[in-house]
Amino acid sequence: MLEFLGQFLTLNEIAVIAMFATFIWMLFRGIPVAMALVGVSLVFVLIAEFFLDPNRSLFRGIIEFDRTGISYQRLQALSGRLFGSIVKNPVLVALPMFIFMGLMLDQSGVAQRMMHSMQKLFGSLRGGLSLTVLLIGIILAASTGVIGASVTLLGVMALPAMMKQNYSKPIATGTIASAGTLGILIPPSIMLVIMSDQLAISLGDLFMGALFPGLILGALYIVFIVIYGLVNPKAMPAPEKPDEVTWEDVKEVLLAVLPPMFLILLVLGSIFAGFATPTEASGLGAMGATLLALANRRLNWTVLKEVSRSTMNTAGYIVGIFLAANFFAFVLRRYGGDEIVQNLVLNAFDGHPYWTVAFILFIVFLLGFLLDWIEITIIIMPLMLPIILALDLAVPGFDQVRDPSVVWFAILVAVTLQTSFLTPPVGFALFYLKGVCPPGVSLAHIYKGVVPFVMLQLLGLLIVFEFPALTTWLPSVAYGN
Repeated sequence: MLEFLGQFLTLNEIAVIAMFATFIWMLFRGIPVAMALVGVSLVFVLIAEFFLDPNRSLFRGIIEFDRTGISYQRLQALSGRLFGSIVKNPVLVALPMFIFMGLMLDQSGVAQRMMHSMQKLFGSLRGGLSLTVLLIGIILAASTGVIGASVTLLGVMALPAMMKQNYSKPIATGTIASAGTLGILIPPSIMLVIMSDQLAISLGDLFMGALFPGLILGALYIVFIVIYGLVNPKAMPAPEKPDEVTWEDVKEVLLAVLPPMFLILLVLGSIFAGFATPTEASGLGAMGATLLALANRRLNWTVLKEVSRSTMNTAGYIVGIFLAANFFAFVLRRYGGDEIVQNLVLNAFDGHPYWTVAFILFIVFLLGFLLDWIEITIIIMPLMLPIILALDLAVPGFDQVRDPSVVWFAILVAVTLQTSFLTPPVGFALFYLKGVCPPGVSLAHIYKGVVPFVMLQLLGLLIVFEFPALTTWLPSVAYGN
């Protein structure tokens, strides 16, 4: 068997394939991600140390192996690398701050107040509840960046009201799931924070590069809801006795929307204007969300303790995967996995730049069914970075954005991952929503409901793919490097 494989693959290539296959197998066995990453890495360090050493290899002369320094001694350098790149990284300080901001905002009652006021303003329109959910989803995305929290919160607040008004179950669930997932793209997104670190590019550039694509997706959703309500009015019926909209209703909406909009302006505006770094802006956002909770009389020791504990758990989970994934990537590179993957991708389409990017996005889309965005961002993105830099991509950078092709590529990956989170059968957002659905709403309804929004996602991805300037123009004029 080994002699047969040796005719086509080196032992390094077999080891790289085996590492990925073993990792996926362990995930399907229910082993936690961080433990799976560390376990696979340790096993393959042992294999290199005791079985593939050229001096004592059982396979010497059968299959070629390039032992590129995998040993216990090499692992000693890994601790210093992890400490220097993760623990002391100022960009990653923003991570727990943005998580705290999103969780505190959920506790502040701002979303509930927006839902109540907007429902009175738009509820009399056909599809008004869906429009309300989408608008709140866009605002939450720009102020929280936590997908699970946004989908769950929208599901709890909006779905019972939509069912009471006899909305179609698929269109109701599809609207909520798609609106909630905008948080992965619209800044401040914690995924963009990690992408910035892994790709060694400005977080400010990424935040501004994601703004237009995120708003375009939100606009596509809104246009679809309006058209769908006209074409299929039974799916989104207007109330039988609509309330008359008064100036007081408009005033209530403004009072409900202005606080989170001010928070968004505080965070993103300070970054865009150059008054604060993204790390400093994350602190401002955390403080602003706490003040909003205090102003709404929702802040107490119990809420502060729960939000702080949830922030610690979420940030610890991400950092744990961060450390484990760096260990995995270290061993993978020692086997030459980065060169193997890069040669495979570049040779797949003979170096054609845009077909190569499309192929990478397709791989990311498939991986989104199996892995969380954290593992994809930490493991896959650094492997793809040299490929993107090697391609001759005519991405306009307007002379201010360093590595505009990398900014464009990062936003494309973010949109692709957002699409995979919505796509049946294993989209993560679908299961977040199913957990809070009332009786009578099945997973089949959710699957059916997200299909048109997945199509809109793909349309948005195509728009960003065809018009790279959507991701590089704003960084160039607002926060040039």
